[in-house]
Amino acid sequence: MIDVINPATEQVIGAVEPGDVEAAVAAARAAQPGWAALPRAERAAHLGALLDAMSAAAPELAALISAEMGAPLPVAKKVQVGLPLAVLRSMIDILNRPEISETVGNSTIHREPLGVVGAITPWNYPMHQTIAKVAPALAAGNTVVHKPSEVAPLSAARLAELVRQAGLPAGVYTVVHGYGDPTGAALAGHPGIDLISFTGSTAAGRKVAALAAANVTRVALELGGKSANVILPDADLAAAVKVGVGNCYLNSGQTCTAWTRMLVHESRHDEAVELAVAAAAKYTVGDPADPATRLGPLASAAQRDRVLGHIERGLADGATMAFGGGPVPDVGYYVAPVVFAGVDPDAAIAQEEIFGPVLSVIPYRDEDDAVRIANSTRYGLAGAVWSASQEHAVAVARRLRTGQVDVNGGSFNPIAPFGGVGHSGYGRELGTFGYEEFTTVKAIQL
Repeated sequence: MIDVINPATEQVIGAVEPGDVEAAVAAARAAQPGWAALPRAERAAHLGALLDAMSAAAPELAALISAEMGAPLPVAKKVQVGLPLAVLRSMIDILNRPEISETVGNSTIHREPLGVVGAITPWNYPMHQTIAKVAPALAAGNTVVHKPSEVAPLSAARLAELVRQAGLPAGVYTVVHGYGDPTGAALAGHPGIDLISFTGSTAAGRKVAALAAANVTRVALELGGKSANVILPDADLAAAVKVGVGNCYLNSGQTCTAWTRMLVHESRHDEAVELAVAAAAKYTVGDPADPATRLGPLASAAQRDRVLGHIERGLADGATMAFGGGPVPDVGYYVAPVVFAGVDPDAAIAQEEIFGPVLSVIPYRDEDDAVRIANSTRYGLAGAVWSASQEHAVAVARRLRTGQVDVNGGSFNPIAPFGGVGHSGYGRELGTFGYEEFTTVKAIQL
C-alpha cells in the first residue's frame, strides 16, 4: 500500500493499492469500441451524469484535495474543484453541437477517436489535470487508463467511484495507482496505449516520451514553466504588482503557469519591490482549513526541501531577499513567501522552475530588453503583459514565445487552448483544441 500524507499535519490520512497496468489496459481496449460507437448525444448524457455526480460531491472533493495536497479550502473549492467542473461542462457542450465533416476537393475529412489514452497526472491540481485529459478523451470516444500522482491519489480514487455511480460502462475509465517507476513507466511504454497525455516536470516528460517512442505512441506533454509578468512603464504598477504577486503565490506557488518573474523597468524597480513586499505580507501561512490562510503547505516534504534549496541558491548567487523568512507552523511542509529583488535574469532562481511561493523581480532597460528577458528561459507556457494601451500590450504579448499570455489581468479561459512551447511541452488541452488532441483525422476520397 502507498500511504497518503496530509502535508499540513504530516499524518497518514489514507492509502492506495498499486494497480495492474496490464489488466487496466486490457479492460480499456475491450470497452473502447462500444464506447466509441455510442452516438455523441449518448456520450454527452453519460458525461452529464458524471457532472451531476461531481457537482453533488463538490464540497467533499474540495475537502479531500485540501487534505491530500494542502490547498486552502477557498482555493480548493473555487479552483481545484470549480475549474474541472467547468472543463467537463465545456466538453459536454462540444458533444451537443452537430458534428461537421469538412470537404477538401473530392475528400471528406472525419475526426475519430485514437483508442486507449494513458493519462499521467501530477499532484498540484489533481482533479483539474485529470478532468482536462479524461473529459475530452471520453468525449471523443476514447477510453482512459489514469495514473494519478502517488502524492495526491485520493481524489482520483473518489472520481473512479463517481464514474461508476454515474453509470459509465466498465473499462471506460480505470485508475491505476503507483509510483512513476514502475507504474507510470509501464503505462507510458505499453503497446496497447494509443496516446500518452502527461502533465508533470520536464525531466519526467522526457522519460515518458522516450518510453512511448519505442511503440511509436502519440504523446502530449504539459510540462514546466517560468512565466514572465512584463509590466511596461506606462502600466498601472499597483494593479500589475498586486495581481502578479497573487498569480505567483496561487496554490502556494505550485502552479506551472505562475508568473514567477516580474519584469519592471529599471526606473520603477524599487517601487515595484516595495509594492510586492506589501502584497506578500498579506499572504498568511497556515492551516488550509483556517479561513484566514492564503498559503497552505507545499504538497510534500521533498517539495518543501526543494524550494528551500532554491531560496538558499538565490541568496548564494547574490539576490536580495526583500521579503521572506517569516514564521511558519512547526508541523507541516510550509514555506514562507519570498520576494527577491534585483535578480539577474540569468540567475538560477530566474531560470529554474521553483514551484513554491518565490517571486523574482527583474529590472529591464527598455521594451526590447524586456522581451529578450521574457524569452530567455527554455520554458514557454504562460505570461502576462501590462500597459495603459491594450493595443500596445497585445503587440508585446505577440512577441513572447509562450502558449498563453494574459493582457492587463485577463482572466483564465477554460475553453481556450492550453499548452506550451520549448521545454514546456507540446500539444494542447481545453476547449476545441483540447478535444481534437484526442482524435485522429481520416480522409475518405469520393
